[in-house]
Amino acid sequence: MSGYFGIAVWHPKTESNVGTLWRHANLYGAAFVGTVGLRYRHQASDTSKVDRRIPLIHYVDFDDLVRHLPHGCPIIGVELDPRAKLLDESFHHDERALYLLGAEDHGLPPAVLDRCHRIVQIPTPSVQSMNVAVAGTLVMHDRYAKTRQRVAA
Repeated sequence: MSGYFGIAVWHPKTESNVGTLWRHANLYGAAFVGTVGLRYRHQASDTSKVDRRIPLIHYVDFDDLVRHLPHGCPIIGVELDPRAKLLDESFHHDERALYLLGAEDHGLPPAVLDRCHRIVQIPTPSVQSMNVAVAGTLVMHDRYAKTRQRVAA
């Protein structure tokens, strides 16, 4: 797939989750990682020095994120929400996208979800909140896997 993607966390609760997501974003080829609200500080889980390969951008709030998004880059909210499409065979990843993950303890607020272009939910046998770094990694893996399937077809 041509294009690019970024991944961001809304008001992240823990620095270690941001560090883990940042490392995995590097593995899956993200163009950038972001936080909206709370700021990430360097911490010990960043052993691979990903800051040398992929930028981490801090946005003050949602409006700041929207103002600085690249042209033509839709925001895909990743959240448990009745409007969400399931991240399975039927979900199509945009050529360019920013995946916005909810905070570990409060998720994405309704006002933010209303401004997302689309909403996706990771299917699980039990509908419960998932660790933000794990959720982000699953979304990036799904994008990678579906890209490989299209190339092989």
